Amino acid sequence: MAKIKKFKKCRRFGSIYEKCRSAKFAQSEQKRTKKRARLTEFGIQLIEKQKLKFTYGISEKKLKKYVFEAVDSNIETYQKIYQNLETRLDNVIYKLGLAPTRAMARQIVSHGHITLNGRKFNIPSYEVKPGDKIGVRAGSKDIKIFENIDKKDLPKLPKWLNFDYKKLEGEVVALPELDPKTNEFNFQQVIEFYTR
Repeated sequence: MAKIKKFKKCRRFGSIYEKCRSAKFAQSEQKRTKKRARLTEFGIQLIEKQKLKFTYGISEKKLKKYVFEAVDSNIETYQKIYQNLETRLDNVIYKLGLAPTRAMARQIVSHGHITLNGRKFNIPSYEVKPGDKIGVRAGSKDIKIFENIDKKDLPKLPKWLNFDYKKLEGEVVALPELDPKTNEFNFQQVIEFYTR
């Protein structure tokens, strides 16, 4: 049932979950011929907002906070929203390949398997900063999810992160930079949704 709900969301908002990036899902979508109703401006904004929210698995309240924080900051607004989302500890664990999904990464952090600057840490929404050291807690290194990390199956590590997969220790070396070529979100529509 949960899988069907996720597939419905993917049809509406795009490949927001890892399950929706499979060849099987893409094939099933090609067979669908249902025409969509034309969207209003509000409808487009809502879809972009939901896409961002579901991709990162965050609450409405949290996303709204990130947007207004970015609007009020002296950093370029899109860049600030992107940094707020990317530097969440649960997202960093996912980007490092220590979890197959952001939901699993959130669980790993909440269950106390991660250390931040040498101390056990369990707040998934914590925003990491350059210089922060992230690792797998010594007592958790032998659990199945970390034991079976295969280097060849790992995602490409972002430039702003450094990680030693043998020691299961790494560091945030910089803040993430938004690349317009690879960006899949329309931040302008999200900002307009919240500031309308």
